[in-house]
Amino acid sequence: MPQASRQRMHIGFDDTDSTRKGCTTYVAALLVEELEKLKASFLDYPSLIRLNPNVPWKTRGNGALCLRIEYDGALEEKIKECTVNLVEAQSDLEWKGTDPGIVFLKTPEIPQEVTAFAKKAITGIVTLKEAMQLIRKFHAEAIGYNTRRGIIGALAAIGETLTKDHTFELIAYRAPDNFGKKRQVNEESIFKMDEALQPYTFNNVDKEKHRVIITPRGLDPILFGIRGETPEIVKKAYAMVKPLERIERWVIFRSNQGTDAHLAKVTALSQIQPYSSVIAKGTVSKNPRVIPLRHVIFTVKDETAEVDCAAYEPTGSLRKIARELTIGDKVEVYGAARKPSQGKPLTINLEKINVLQLAQQNQQRNPVCLECGKRLKSMGRNQGFRCEKCGKRFNNLPKIEVPTKRALKLELYVTSTRSQRHLTKPLTRYGMEKHGKAAAKLNENWHSKASP
Repeated sequence: MPQASRQRMHIGFDDTDSTRKGCTTYVAALLVEELEKLKASFLDYPSLIRLNPNVPWKTRGNGALCLRIEYDGALEEKIKECTVNLVEAQSDLEWKGTDPGIVFLKTPEIPQEVTAFAKKAITGIVTLKEAMQLIRKFHAEAIGYNTRRGIIGALAAIGETLTKDHTFELIAYRAPDNFGKKRQVNEESIFKMDEALQPYTFNNVDKEKHRVIITPRGLDPILFGIRGETPEIVKKAYAMVKPLERIERWVIFRSNQGTDAHLAKVTALSQIQPYSSVIAKGTVSKNPRVIPLRHVIFTVKDETAEVDCAAYEPTGSLRKIARELTIGDKVEVYGAARKPSQGKPLTINLEKINVLQLAQQNQQRNPVCLECGKRLKSMGRNQGFRCEKCGKRFNNLPKIEVPTKRALKLELYVTSTRSQRHLTKPLTRYGMEKHGKAAAKLNENWHSKASP
């Protein structure tokens, strides 16, 4: 019988890991190798799509994966079976909160409604019902486990095609016998790599604390992940890092990380919804105050509403900037909206502050002598002033208001590197965004089972 024609399929999956083990990107790395054995060819790098970081039921990194392949139609069932078996084998199904989902969508072009669904999943709240309606409408297949919530992320990963701004991440995985042990990487090599390749790689180290941040702390199989602007630059960075333990495999992913994809502009503070991530303008209406654990809270308002803004202690330099604000300053705030609770108002957990306009601050100073112009000396409360130079006394002169110079500048301030979310765009990426560019052409060597 003649061989079936080549087909195209998008395979999305999410929520396979738990706090005690696993990683959905690792499932993707394993699946890439299995699909290649089935003669599938890849249309793009695996997509690592970070979803709304503000949802209360998010997974550890809140990342969903998508593989876009072309394959022999006769092997379709084997490809699906391979995917399902691998997800089941790698998922921590006994852990409460691990709710894997898989979606298979066969279509040359992603439907606009699925793209819109992905955008909503990254910036706001979507439901399993919405996902299933689209899956049925476009004749996709979905498989879910436990609460099946992972189907939402699986479909969103398919829908986010990254045709606009995107970055890349090379993730290196540990040998299984090292899972759970302290990660062993030469830290000096990471600092040297960061210095040599900035700004084309980002968020490698926390310079404030002189700490490496490309190595996770959990029990997952990742040894380190390097983020950058191109596949070539993350491979170059990888070659500069010196691991002190065996690397089992590595893969390059295309991602929405570092793009601010989760932030949506609102034109009025009253439009902010709990669990959304927003960019909003307002005027400082209550001066910053420091609460326990050294967090800084200030309040902004517009014609429609008033909301609190919180710069938590881990935000580092951003907390210092928040303390410098004063009533009347006009700002643009970036961050996640936390649901009101126990009488507290809706609060934006800050990621960035854009200082747009500074209110004038004055300080009171003694007047100058009307005879010689020297600054007068106070003779005591309500007792007037005396000139030490010419001896003149003045009983009825008031103190004068003198403008003070503000330390703040009209610019964008971002939370410290160590506290930036996966999606937060660092300052080094401004001006480097990709606008409407097509999917990157796959390099010949974009994944490997062994360290070079």
